[in-house]
Amino acid sequence: MKTKDIEKQAEKLMHTPFAQTYFHGTKADLKLGDFIEIGVKSNYGQNNIAKYIYLSATLDAAVWGAELALGNGRERIYLVEPTGQIEDDPNLTDKKFPGNPTKSYRSKHPFKIVGEITIWQGHPAEQVKAMKDRMAVLKEQGIEAIED
Repeated sequence: MKTKDIEKQAEKLMHTPFAQTYFHGTKADLKLGDFIEIGVKSNYGQNNIAKYIYLSATLDAAVWGAELALGNGRERIYLVEPTGQIEDDPNLTDKKFPGNPTKSYRSKHPFKIVGEITIWQGHPAEQVKAMKDRMAVLKEQGIEAIED
């Protein structure tokens, strides 16, 4: 076999890099194969109709999403696959964490649920309370957690 043929054959056998894993934290009770879409009530803020949906490549950001979501349901973290383009979440990356260290993103395209993380550690109760208290102060000042 020629060297080029061997290289082409080797390329076919080489392992591909792992795909990026994305998480979505919520209190919504969803099933594998369901889609998270815009156009429904948001988990946050004034509970308005969502113009974007959010996901993160870090489990910690998804935990915050589950802990801060509105509603009385069980906190859940889903593994999701974007079905279209995603962009940096400007609510975090432009205002709080330049450079997007939280790896937080948003999209107008649905996310397909491909799994659920069932064992995860939440933040300490006092830390969650402090975050919710801070969000309440911001709300009183007319500043929403999510701006579209």
